[in-house]
Amino acid sequence: MGLGRIQPDTTQSGMVQTKEIDARARDRREVLAARQARRWGRLLWLLVGPGILVMLGENDAPSMLSYSATGARFGVGFFLPFVALTFAMAFIAQEITVRLGAVSKTGHADLIYRRFGRLWGNFAMADLLFTNVLTLITEFVGIVAGAGYFGIPKLVAVAGGVGLVSLTLVAHRYWVWERLTLALAVSNLIFVPVAILTHPHWGQVASAFATWGPLPSDGFGPSTLTILLADIGATITPWMLFFQQGAVSDKGLATSDVLHGRIDTALGAFLATLAASACMIAASPLFLHHMPSSQFGAAQFAQALVPYAGRFGAALFALGILEAGLVAATTISASSAYAFGEVTRRAHSLNASASQAPSFYLVLILVAAVAGSIVLIPGFPLEAVVLMVNIVAVLTMPPAVAFLLILANDREIMGVYKSSVGLNALGIGVGVFVALAGIAYAISVVMPGFRI
Repeated sequence: MGLGRIQPDTTQSGMVQTKEIDARARDRREVLAARQARRWGRLLWLLVGPGILVMLGENDAPSMLSYSATGARFGVGFFLPFVALTFAMAFIAQEITVRLGAVSKTGHADLIYRRFGRLWGNFAMADLLFTNVLTLITEFVGIVAGAGYFGIPKLVAVAGGVGLVSLTLVAHRYWVWERLTLALAVSNLIFVPVAILTHPHWGQVASAFATWGPLPSDGFGPSTLTILLADIGATITPWMLFFQQGAVSDKGLATSDVLHGRIDTALGAFLATLAASACMIAASPLFLHHMPSSQFGAAQFAQALVPYAGRFGAALFALGILEAGLVAATTISASSAYAFGEVTRRAHSLNASASQAPSFYLVLILVAAVAGSIVLIPGFPLEAVVLMVNIVAVLTMPPAVAFLLILANDREIMGVYKSSVGLNALGIGVGVFVALAGIAYAISVVMPGFRI
């Protein structure tokens, strides 16, 4: 299908386009000035954002609860380096979205519709919206769980979460929204002091990374595969592709910024790995004292850590779960709004005001409000959804990776920035690994005696 170089959507109103162009032009002038003056620190500061946000945003409430359950069940061992591996795979996938966004100047959903047609475009959108709604529900589960530790009522916690997402309305500029969200996202590192307060055996931590062990004592049966799949889904999900490419486009990154986009994404992957590992280490005392994670609900992990991290450490843990839910609710809602605007050809930029892009902001706030409302339903199986959402993300990821790889190798779209043989090998490796993990899990469900 002949596409030529994808150009920005020209069906939006002239006023909205002018505002977006003016905002990006101001940012580009600052980037150019920093590059010409060889102020490399300033240049990096101006260009980072989407990569850190997408990685720390993926360290969301269900992810951190999944890491907590992993640490409580398996302690410090196989899963520490495994999580680091999954973030390396996430970097490989997200590096492609940096190139796609910088070259095409448009979002992921728009490219899929233009390259594959409406049938496959609708399939990709259904995949995204289904996983986004499920994931947003779990973000509000985390928000409620974290707030509950401090005695904040469920209704107030949900309203506060929706209110934070709604603050996007007052930013009127992508740069402002990005910096505010980044400030909140970096708080994900709050799990590091929690891990330190539990006084782990650092020699065992180092040994786990050095030797990739010990392996789970009962092998990889159905329950262990469930945890393994949940940890993969805690780092690689479809919404990340849509968010980062949309953010790169909205930020106005150019092909000359691809290297810095990669650095941004690598830095995000490193910080997210650090926070995820710390969360797992923080929960490992529950394993050492034979307290299975199955006896703790989402709101009870922090309370269970009081004897090992103290009340201050437990409070930090609860605050970290709350923060993880808030950041992810904001970024996942944005990914839904970007995708909706791209496929409907309506204004979809954080550089536009609510009056200039009403449908974009309506979708952004509405998906958060719907997810938050579901959490308030009495008797809704919240903990089951928290466990399953990461598994669903893994099962829906292989087609998303396939779309990504085909787009990255389309010379009409990418030109000289199409994926190299080495990058393709890495990308295919990610897709195959995720697909095989999903197949192994499916077999374990059908055949409960299945072991790897």
